[in-house]
Amino acid sequence: MKTNNADLLPHWIIVGIAFLSLGIAVYVGHRYEHTLMTTLPEERRIIIRTVFYALAILAFPATNLVRHIQLRLNQTMPGNTTASSRYFITILVSIILMESTGVLGFVMFLLGDDFNTLYIFTGLAVLGLFLYRPKQLEYESIVTALDR
Repeated sequence: MKTNNADLLPHWIIVGIAFLSLGIAVYVGHRYEHTLMTTLPEERRIIIRTVFYALAILAFPATNLVRHIQLRLNQTMPGNTTASSRYFITILVSIILMESTGVLGFVMFLLGDDFNTLYIFTGLAVLGLFLYRPKQLEYESIVTALDR
């Protein structure tokens, strides 16, 4: 069954809001750098940064797994929920998980790390938003499975 591209408009709006929030975080970091920062000792920041990098690295395969499970559930779970609303939840969860990577970078920046850390985590979040964006084929597979 052929689907309409307009069905995914709310999904893309969520992605756009996520991109915008990452941009706002970078802007706020530049604009209010000295008033927001709380400098922790370097040794402490290294430990926190290492944990945050590990979380960011783990977020990618975890998001992929959660998304895969959600897509299969969207295709097989009974109920009256539309394909669009099922896929919307999948996209929302994926975007929130990837957006959290950008939040980790902003937190590190607030704890006293430089802009490099903020840019790296924000870049990872943008990469995740790109990887887990709404895809027409995924949506069509849900619509097809629900029509059976």
